[in-house]
Amino acid sequence: VAGTPAAREAAAALLATPGLAPEPSRILFAGNGRQALAGAVAALVPPGGRLAVEALTYPVIKGIAARLGVTLVPIPADEHGLRPDALAAAHRAAPLGALYVQPTLHNPLGTTMPERRRAELAAALERLGLHAIEDRVWAFLRADGPEPLAALAGRRTVLVDSLSKRLAPGLTLGFAVPPAPLAGRVAAALRSGAWGPSRFALEAATGWMADGTVEAVTRAKRADAAARRRIVAERLAGAAVRSGPCSYFCWWDLPPRWRAETFVAAAARRGIAVTPAAAFVAGTGAAPRAVRIGLASPPRDTLAHALDVLAEIAAGGPDDFPVD
Repeated sequence: VAGTPAAREAAAALLATPGLAPEPSRILFAGNGRQALAGAVAALVPPGGRLAVEALTYPVIKGIAARLGVTLVPIPADEHGLRPDALAAAHRAAPLGALYVQPTLHNPLGTTMPERRRAELAAALERLGLHAIEDRVWAFLRADGPEPLAALAGRRTVLVDSLSKRLAPGLTLGFAVPPAPLAGRVAAALRSGAWGPSRFALEAATGWMADGTVEAVTRAKRADAAARRRIVAERLAGAAVRSGPCSYFCWWDLPPRWRAETFVAAAARRGIAVTPAAAFVAGTGAAPRAVRIGLASPPRDTLAHALDVLAEIAAGGPDDFPVD
């Protein structure tokens, strides 16, 4: 999980931002981003402990928590992201082990936490004595995005990233960058979970990071994501759709006559797969009437046609699209 000197140098350069220069010696490696997340959670939250998450969160963190015996605590958010006051209230109610958060291009909402909210969250982590796991797997799409939370709360943040979205999911690498006092714990968790990378993937990824391949693919994906987002703006004009300007997914608050599950079923009958909001709900709260639409996979003309079909379905009602 410690990689090689060349891998650490290449990863440090890849993960650097104007306000954050990770020390190569602190970079740890996993087989992919999900394994890096699992290692960070295992290191910070004991079995039976509590992990704070945004009320709508990445579904994989739900599975990780269940396997590790960790209870998720949903924290309310507003239009600027997770609310630090709500985090403090949850910690006062019963101590939290850590916080998992996606400040940039939140999955599923596609929103990005502004700088002021990040500063408020960093101050809350310090005041509460909490550590955060910052998921930056999608952040590469925002070339102009705010500085990572880790740049503001370096002593309190484990930064997690990967090459799965930047480059390719088939041959990938995960990164975990903990504060120095936590490095041993995170490394031990990665080893005990057998979450380290294969040597072939480590060497291949090191070469791609060092020779500019990852950066070139990143630039191409940013342009592609922006083009796809423009297709969404055109084909779903007037719909209550949220996402970043260069996001590979969007969040659609459906018309009141639709329940998410019914809409998903109607879309499936037309050969289109979308994800209901319930998949992203942490805890036992009610799911909103919304769906997440993935934009990355189909060719652009296929995406445009699919969005036209979804708009047609939404304009009707459930009775127009009976499900057997």
